[in-house]
Amino acid sequence: MDAHIKKVYVPMTETGFYILLCLQSPNHGYGVVQMVEKMTDGEIRLSPGTMYGSLSKMEKDKLIQFVREEEKRKLYVITELGNEVLQLEKARIKRLYRNSTEVL
Repeated sequence: MDAHIKKVYVPMTETGFYILLCLQSPNHGYGVVQMVEKMTDGEIRLSPGTMYGSLSKMEKDKLIQFVREEEKRKLYVITELGNEVLQLEKARIKRLYRNSTEVL
């Protein structure tokens, strides 16, 4: 993994984390927004500007890739690099959780 990618994406923002999580199968920006809202019981609502800016940056950095267009919506999917970054973040979150329970 490129040092630049690691520096920019680890630790991840919640937005980045949820985008990669939701792109395990092809989806479009609005679909990701809906999935995140449902997963978080409405606690996290991604704005269109945040969503599409993140998708653009992640595509440029090769964490996600354009798959096809359906009904004027671009569908993206996570790449192997994006999955590596997601796994690093999941491990970091597990470590944080484990450490928080051990302190108590």
